[in-house]
Amino acid sequence: MYRQIEDFKQDWTQAMKGTMLAFEALTDEKLDFSIVEGHNSLGWLAWHLTNAPMFFVHQAAQMPLVPVGDPKVVPTEAAIIVEGYKNIANQILQAADKLTDEDLLEEVPFIQGTAKRGAILRAVIDHQTHHRGQMTVLLRQAGLTVPPVMGPTKEMSK
Repeated sequence: MYRQIEDFKQDWTQAMKGTMLAFEALTDEKLDFSIVEGHNSLGWLAWHLTNAPMFFVHQAAQMPLVPVGDPKVVPTEAAIIVEGYKNIANQILQAADKLTDEDLLEEVPFIQGTAKRGAILRAVIDHQTHHRGQMTVLLRQAGLTVPPVMGPTKEMSK
């Protein structure tokens, strides 16, 4: 749980950079790639990470965000997803600038009860890290280059 807004902003900035690396490795041709038909595709995962903050951050933490598209309709162009994510990620930083350390300790409505804003912001990053990990596995399986999201990758040793 975050108790200081600057800590969240630092972590979000770092997480955002890693996610951007994964998103920039996407190609239009591979957005529909999934390991098994009916499972989450690369495009779905990326679009989900672009839109999930609308729930976590906007509704639960009561930080206003402007939607970047219909969360149920995955774009067919990777560039649209990349731009949408950049937009939302920057909106999160701007919204965080309006929070105080005291705000992070406030209980707000969340899922089936309440949670502190600082805990919800931690969950946003954890959620993103979880799905970004799924994406890196799918990137390799799709024959795309896995970027160094959190350190060197096999592709970097070539």
